Amino acid sequence: MAEAGPVVVLVGPPAAGKTRLGRRVARILGVDFLDTDAMVTSRYGPIPTLFATEGEASFREKERAAVTEALATSGVVALGGGAVINPDTRADLRAHRVALISISPEAVAPRLDSARRPLLAGGMESWVALVEARTGWYAEVASATFDTSTTPLDTVAEDIATWIKSEAA
Repeated sequence: MAEAGPVVVLVGPPAAGKTRLGRRVARILGVDFLDTDAMVTSRYGPIPTLFATEGEASFREKERAAVTEALATSGVVALGGGAVINPDTRADLRAHRVALISISPEAVAPRLDSARRPLLAGGMESWVALVEARTGWYAEVASATFDTSTTPLDTVAEDIATWIKSEAA
């Protein structure tokens, strides 16, 4: 793992809980938290608007810039669900400790909000298709996997923090 950079990077499908977990893990470890989707939103506006006005390719360029910036910081970083699409991002992640946050379709269903997630306009079918398309990329970059389907997020956050501490020892 890299000496500099984030203590952990969270990847996984949309609505798996990366942002909420990231905040909790950062609080437990006493470090900063960055979310690349929030970085893009704060600079360019809502992601659905970016998709509608500039298209997915433009969003992915902005996302890649946010990922590059975030990976140069310390703390906990949560990437957007599609960030692993970019081969340069996957290559960069090889130098970092990466936690894949997984979730079952049954558990994610109540969390899906297609108004905030433009690629999920087709609901559960779209989510399943996205996960199937990205599963190999998630596996390629993941150092460990943590599932949020049935375990409370506070427990998963503690598990991630314990894993990080054991890796650092």
